[in-house]
Amino acid sequence: MNSIRRGDERGYADHGWLKSFHSFSFADYHDPAHMGFGALRVINEDRIAPGTGFPTHGHRDMEIISYVLEGALAHQDSMGNGSAIVPGDVQRMSAGRGVMHSEYNHEPAGETHFLQIWIEPAVRGIDPSYEQKHFAAAEKRGRLRLVASPDGAHGSVTVHQDARIYAAFLDGAERVRHALAAGRRAYVQVARGVVTVNGESLRAGDALKTDAAEVTIDHGEAAEVLLFDLA
Repeated sequence: MNSIRRGDERGYADHGWLKSFHSFSFADYHDPAHMGFGALRVINEDRIAPGTGFPTHGHRDMEIISYVLEGALAHQDSMGNGSAIVPGDVQRMSAGRGVMHSEYNHEPAGETHFLQIWIEPAVRGIDPSYEQKHFAAAEKRGRLRLVASPDGAHGSVTVHQDARIYAAFLDGAERVRHALAAGRRAYVQVARGVVTVNGESLRAGDALKTDAAEVTIDHGEAAEVLLFDLA
C-alpha cells in the first residue's frame, strides 16, 4: 500500500522570521488524519530569516534530529553543547528527562533551510544527550546512506527507538532499493528535486508512506530524499 502526502497539503505557518511546513500535526496545526507515522511524530520544513531563530526553550522525552539543507543552524543547549550545523551534518538531541536549547540562523545574510524531525523514544526519562556527525555528499550519491539508527551502525547517530533514517542524492539513471522486513513500514520524504518512489512521481515537500516489501527510488532530478524505516 502506497499513500502520498503532497507538500502543498501540509500545515503551514508564516511568522515572518520563520516559514514552516508541518507534515504532521504541530503547534496550531491540527489534523487528526496526520498525527504521525509510527514513532515518527514531526517533520517540519523550516526556513529561518537571517539574524533570527528559536530562543531558549525546553523539550522532554523526544529524539530531535536536525538536517540542514541550506545555510547554517547555530545550536546551544543546557548540556553545554554549542555548534553550527551545516549541510551534510545530522544532529541528534535526546531530550530525555529535560533539556533547554536554542536554535538560530548562523548565516549573517542568507536564509537557513532545514528539516526538524521528532521521533518518539522507546524509553522515557533517560539522561539527555547530544550527537552531531557529518556525512559527505559522496556517501549519499546514488545510494542510501544510514544516518541514524538504534545502534549507531556504520557511523550513524544513535536514536533511542527502533527506527532507521537513510539519506540519498539521486540524479538521472541512479536508482536505490530498500527492502522492508516483515511488519515494518517506510516514510520517504523528498527534501528537494524530483524523484519517483515505487512508481509515484514526487517533488520537493512530497512524501510517500508504504508497507510494501521493497522501496524503489529512481528517476531523480537533483533529488535529495530521506527514507525512514519504522516498526
